[in-house]
Amino acid sequence: MDSPTTPESGVRVAARSSVIDSFRSCGLTGMRIDKEELRRRLIMPKYIRIAIRNSIRFKDPNSADENPPADENAEHPESPMVVFINSRSGGRHGPELKVRLHQLIAEEQVFDTNDVKPHEFVSYGLGCLEKLASLGDQCAKEIREKLRVVVAGGDGTVGWVLGCLGELYKLHREPVPPVGIIPLGTGNDLSRSFGWGGSFPFAWKSAIKRTLDRARTGEVCRLDSWRVVLSTPVDEEIIKVPYSLKPTEDCALDEGLEFEGQLPEKSSCFGGVFYNYFSIGMDAQVAYGFHHLRNEKPYLANGPIANKLIYSSYTCSQGWFFTPCTSDPSLRGLKNILRMHVKKVNCTEWEKVPVPSSVRAIVALNLHNYASGRNPWGNLKAEYLEKRGFVEAHVDDGLLEIFGLKQGWHASFVMVELISAKHIAQAAAIRLEIRGGEWNNAYMQMDGEPWKQPLSKDYSTFVEIKRMPYRSSMIRGE
Repeated sequence: MDSPTTPESGVRVAARSSVIDSFRSCGLTGMRIDKEELRRRLIMPKYIRIAIRNSIRFKDPNSADENPPADENAEHPESPMVVFINSRSGGRHGPELKVRLHQLIAEEQVFDTNDVKPHEFVSYGLGCLEKLASLGDQCAKEIREKLRVVVAGGDGTVGWVLGCLGELYKLHREPVPPVGIIPLGTGNDLSRSFGWGGSFPFAWKSAIKRTLDRARTGEVCRLDSWRVVLSTPVDEEIIKVPYSLKPTEDCALDEGLEFEGQLPEKSSCFGGVFYNYFSIGMDAQVAYGFHHLRNEKPYLANGPIANKLIYSSYTCSQGWFFTPCTSDPSLRGLKNILRMHVKKVNCTEWEKVPVPSSVRAIVALNLHNYASGRNPWGNLKAEYLEKRGFVEAHVDDGLLEIFGLKQGWHASFVMVELISAKHIAQAAAIRLEIRGGEWNNAYMQMDGEPWKQPLSKDYSTFVEIKRMPYRSSMIRGE
């Protein structure tokens, strides 16, 4: 049994601050913000807004012929900003919030992700600013250098925008705009981790002004980004991976490790980036079932509270709490199908890490928040860290915290911080080798996007996780 959260266990319970966060996110603290003054600081000159709009519309950053001439007398914005909004998030508030943002900034600076994809803005919108700057437009140059981005959506939308902005590093198109958040999702763990609150505020019409003002002035900090490479012997047409995983030819696995059995002559490879967590096992299976239920019956999930109620009931129906005694043991623990190797802090060699026999879900966590603000890794005392060879966890330390969940009861007690998760390792890189055997499928998820991964009895499926060479830029909300 895992240690309870007592002083002897090395884990202490962090005081819950959801009520305080709610008040902060509602914008009930601080002085009143003048709407027109805020707008003046954020809005770009009209000729630049139209140039960006046309570049995205025609998918050409060089579409100068369609743009009005530069206005040399235009006022340079003090804090230029664009907002991405997933209008389908936040229940009924999404469309209303979009209208409110149009009032506070300008319509051309608010992008609905259902109409304008983040990569289109990066390629054509920012490309337009860079083109104008190269032609001697000082205003466009300043906007490109000072630009900040706010994302109104859940963790998936935030990760999508971060991933697209991350392409700027690869193309050497710095600076990369930092990102603030308006939480519209269910879990909102990225939002919680950087002080933007865990839920859409009740008094949101007045709170949005404060959020934009905080995004304008907030401190910029760093967030580790993690690259996932999935190599599978299954044909890619059979696998329905989430949109954050894309087919890739860059699938060279680290050759410093031996494989169990033979490698297939042909394999399908996918690559993607996550910012919060990657998991495999029962928690991903529950998430997968919930997402399918929500897609089939969207009327059941029209807001974060309804989502959480449905998610809880679905967890109970999937057998995480009660597994029949007659079930084959190979259908329970991950140990039966999984081999795990890690590179620990300041180490270059791979080390095999045993998978506890009781564990039914394994999570590699980057943030302090998981599953709507919980901290399953815990706030570990110095003595416990030293004993286990761990270091204090941070979002930019180049390490993932790996822990296990045994079954629903264990996970429930972990989430209310009555006991700790099963601490397994801290790692700078992870290699998972999954062999089918009696399992036909494994369930995986990254940053809340689950999928069902078909397995082969003859060949292994590999998941390799390594830190990206760059860190994402985040705006701190408090």
